[in-house]
Order: sequence, then structure tokens, then C-alpha cells
Amino acid sequence: MNSEIIVPDFKNTENAFLGKTDKDLVQLARVFRLMNSQTLVNLGASVGLFGVKNNLPFFRAAVKKTVFPVFCGGESLQDSIKTIQSLYEYNTYTVLDYGVEARAAEADLRKTYQEIKKAVQFAATQKSVPVVSTKLTGLVPNAILEKFQVDNNLEGEDKRIWDLFFTRIDDICKTGSELGVWVYIDAEESWIQESIDYVANEMMRRYNKEVPLISNTYQLYRTDRLQYLKDSFTDSKEKGYKLGAKLVRGAYMSKERLRASEKGYPSPIQLTKADTDKAYNEAIEFCVDHYEDIALCNATHNADSNALQAKLIIERGLPKDHPNLMFSQLLGMSDAISFNLSKAGFYVSKYLPYGKVQEVIPYLIRRASENSSVTGEMSRELKLIVDELERRKLV
Repeated sequence: MNSEIIVPDFKNTENAFLGKTDKDLVQLARVFRLMNSQTLVNLGASVGLFGVKNNLPFFRAAVKKTVFPVFCGGESLQDSIKTIQSLYEYNTYTVLDYGVEARAAEADLRKTYQEIKKAVQFAATQKSVPVVSTKLTGLVPNAILEKFQVDNNLEGEDKRIWDLFFTRIDDICKTGSELGVWVYIDAEESWIQESIDYVANEMMRRYNKEVPLISNTYQLYRTDRLQYLKDSFTDSKEKGYKLGAKLVRGAYMSKERLRASEKGYPSPIQLTKADTDKAYNEAIEFCVDHYEDIALCNATHNADSNALQAKLIIERGLPKDHPNLMFSQLLGMSDAISFNLSKAGFYVSKYLPYGKVQEVIPYLIRRASENSSVTGEMSRELKLIVDELERRKLV
């Protein structure tokens, strides 16, 4: 084994912010300083929801000039092209994510379906956009997913809604298969995740015969997901399809623990962060071990987990730019990880949400609330930005 394994330096701010002008960087620092205050984030979330509910134009304008351009590509696919091209200049691909979720009205569900299919068709024209991501909660009411998880034999209107939803997600995945665009299916809360697993597995069995175009998402903060990942791989080998596996730690920890406590069942969440980290890193190693049959997307902001995958790829002499060995971070987050990896030749993407400001506000609020919490994510991001400002002698 090579004892001189060198992984990218995730503290190299020159590479991290190479695409940012001095003006961009100063504005970025302002946004992250605001988001580094939990009090301001909580206030902003309350005001944000009020502004969306009441369609206040001044609120929309304020959001569009501050957090929106940091974390979103634009209000439409066309608006997002500039950001997509900018990422590609730095050897970084785009995962398109129509940032609308938790819909119930048929008109909204139909619109989301049409937008996601349009995104797949758009991606097929862009070498820089290999993947489109979708949240099934934008395509079908949560209540239907929850009912299906309890009893697969839906009846009446529930069955009609499910069948329409299934036809739509099948059409999206079939279109991706025909056009060579990968489709990621996001994970959700445990009480609807089995329904999502059912759909994702069926899509993989249909469309991943030769290439792992469809991926399910595995939340490793759940105690059962590492084994489920391994079981999914066994199923793929037995049934003759390729497995697509996007790995995340998870985003619903407090909600999951609260619901488990209220309903009196064991929490599905790992007891400690160390347990989650261990499961996550084991999942990375498992996927890298089987990279020819598993399309891995390592979707984390955790520096150690990214370094682990880079180290494994280098140690084993695997192709750094293999699409089955993808790294991915959110637009506006962990640029020091993304761009130092891409600079070193690894296959890297940014999740690029887009949509009307009022439609993606819930996404933006969740980003701020999650990442200004005890993880210190905003503090880490802000420190790197300040380090680069100092390197450029702008402070």
C-alpha cells in the first residue's frame, strides 16, 4: 500500500473560491454572517413563512438579493444556465433539483411532474448536467405515501392518486433512461420511506439493467440503513440490475425522535453522531468496493467522509473521474470540499435547486435552520470565507 497517499486539502481557500470575484466574496461573507446567528435564522424563518403565505413583494425582493443567489441556481432552468456553466468551468457537474416539495393539490402535483420531466429533457442537452434529483413528496401527497406504507392495497380515490403518481414517476425515469440522464430519488421521513423505497426499487429494476441511471437515497443516521444498502445490493445482483446509491447522513433527526417518543416505538435514529459517522463511512467503503456495480453519490459536507472516499480511490488505483464514484455538495455550501476535489480530478457535482422564490422558501429555511445549528456548519463556512478575504487582503 502506498504510504504517501495525499488527499486534497479542504482548507485551501484559493481553490475553493477561485470562481468568486472580490465583490462576490464580500457579499457571501455578509450572507453567512447573518446565517451564523441562530436568533436571526429563527426570526428569518418566521418572517419568511409569513411573507410567502401573504405574498409580500418586498420580502421576495429581499430574499432574491441575499440568500437565493447563494443557494439556488435561478427561478427557472434558463436562469440557471449561467451558474451551471460557471461550475463546469471548474470541472464540477450539476445535479438539477426543482426545489418544490410537500404538495397536495393535483394542479401543483401535475406542475411538479411537468417541471421535473422538463429538467430531464434539459439535462440531456447539457454535458455538464448528468443528473436530475426528485422528491416524491412533490409528486404525490404525503398522506398517500403514508397510507401505502401501512397497506399496499389502496382502494378508491387513494388508488387512483397512487396510480397516477406511479405513472408520472415511471415516465420521468423512462425519459431519463431513453435520454441517458440519471435520476436521483430523495429520501424522506421513516413513516413514508418504505413507500419511496418501493418506488425507487421498482424504477431501478426497470431501468438499471445496463447502467445505474436511477438511484435511491440511503440515510445513514438511521440504524437500519447500512444493512438495507447491503440488502439492496444483494437484490440487484439476484435480479440483474445495477444499484444506484446516494448516501446522506439525514435531515429529520429531531422530527423522527419526537414522533417515536409520542407514538411509543423505538427511535430509528442512531444513538450518537459517532454511530452515524461509522455507518456512513462503512457505506462509502462498501460502495467503493463494488463501484463497478453500484453508482455511488457521496452527498455529504463532512470533510472526513469525503477524504475517506478520495483516499480509497487513490489507494486502489481507481479512476478518479468515474461517474460511479461521485462526490456531491449543495450549491453555496462546502466549496472548499467541492472545488479542491474537482481540482484534483475527482468526479464532483453541486446540487443546484431552482424554482420561483416563493416556491423554494421552505428549502432555503431548512438550509439555514439545519446548518446554523450545533453542527457549526455556518461557522466553518464563514471561517473559510474570512480566511480567503484575508488572503486577498480584503479585510
